[in-house]
Amino acid sequence: MESVSVQNQTKMRSTREDLVLSILPLLKLICLTVIGLILARPRTQLIPKATFKLLSKLVFALFLPCLIFIHLGETITLKNFVRWWFIPVNVILSTVIGCVLGLLVAKICRPSPEYFRFTIIMTAFGNTGNLPLAIVASVCHSAENPFGPECNKTGTAYVSFAQWVAVLLVYTLVYHMMEPPMEYYEVVEDGTEIQEQVSTTTNDLSRPLLVEAEWPGMEDRETEHCKTPLIARVFQSASSLSQSSIPESDSLEERDPATAPRSPKSLRCLAEPRMVRRIRIVAEKTPLLHILQPPTFATLLAFFVGMVPPVKSVVYGDDAPLSFITDSLEILAGAMVPSVMLVLGGMLAEGPTESRLGIRTTIGIVIARLLVLPLVGIAVVYLADKSNFLIPGDQMYRFVLLLQYTTPSAILLGAIASLRGYAVREASALLFWQHVFAVFSLAIYVIIYFKMLLSYV
Repeated sequence: MESVSVQNQTKMRSTREDLVLSILPLLKLICLTVIGLILARPRTQLIPKATFKLLSKLVFALFLPCLIFIHLGETITLKNFVRWWFIPVNVILSTVIGCVLGLLVAKICRPSPEYFRFTIIMTAFGNTGNLPLAIVASVCHSAENPFGPECNKTGTAYVSFAQWVAVLLVYTLVYHMMEPPMEYYEVVEDGTEIQEQVSTTTNDLSRPLLVEAEWPGMEDRETEHCKTPLIARVFQSASSLSQSSIPESDSLEERDPATAPRSPKSLRCLAEPRMVRRIRIVAEKTPLLHILQPPTFATLLAFFVGMVPPVKSVVYGDDAPLSFITDSLEILAGAMVPSVMLVLGGMLAEGPTESRLGIRTTIGIVIARLLVLPLVGIAVVYLADKSNFLIPGDQMYRFVLLLQYTTPSAILLGAIASLRGYAVREASALLFWQHVFAVFSLAIYVIIYFKMLLSYV
């Protein structure tokens, strides 16, 4: 009887310790967010919005690149690059599954037709960058963390390794899915000029903080067709739109009529099939060059330095000749997590904006993104583990994969909405409510993940 009692007490103590280990990291992040919320509170506004926007730019241009370069570069090798293949694949899988859930939400909740694609993409694309990095850093902050002494370095490397494919998805799938519907525009007689009906804001300080919270300066990188329904115009049926009205990639440029017939591009367009021509036009107008931002450069540089041993030995390590540079960058990287959470608090302090999305659709997206998708993620990671796709015995690897299904929609979607001039208020309101309820959903699922992963340790 005594041995049974001792075993029960041990189990209770173990369960209590697991709860503490899983809850404390989130409580730390919540405290940082609350501090940001208090500082940005509109009534007191101890720190103005301009300061929060400047802080978000520092995160984007300095703190985050330093964090990526320090931890990813030190951990990555050619062997690890191959072993970690499932991380970017998992980002794509989570997005595809999210699209399916978003389609179900749109079919069940029946939002206004203009928000059909918006509902799908807001359910599909989660935060794979700043928030997972903050969670990993908070989990690994304690010396008693269950993932070992290399917890922070490996966890940050895993999250950073996923960012390049996430950014690529943003400027391809997300960019075109957030295209304004044709109902927002008026096609004039010649079919080549489109008059925008949505008013855009030019004052930087009047825009919501979420526009600058994760990808500052995105709206300053507007392209020629970023606020027009390009795909809808290009792929519209010939019965409603003539072939001549399909916008060419250089249609707005002045050309000499005498030289136009001899233009190689004109001859190519005459020779190529109509579908190929349409796909080419859309591809040419996809702003892929915009992915070349400081975090992307930091990732590419980390790949180069980390996978070339002679260069790596000069940069990383206590005895490396350039160790003083990496030490300086590591000090700057330490400011990343608190800054991100302060900016998130400032964003939440603005409160929800008016939205025409509808309560039913908003609730449907929140439930699908925060409650249903993580359950599917558990099944995906479990099947991948059973199929020997994952690194044996690496629980942090599995934790990062699970987090990719658990976070709320990416704040970056608010910036994309603003860039494309479409559903900005709806994105702001939805992101606000998602992050509020994510406090509870993350707490629940982090407890579940810890219970699952620690049982194998």
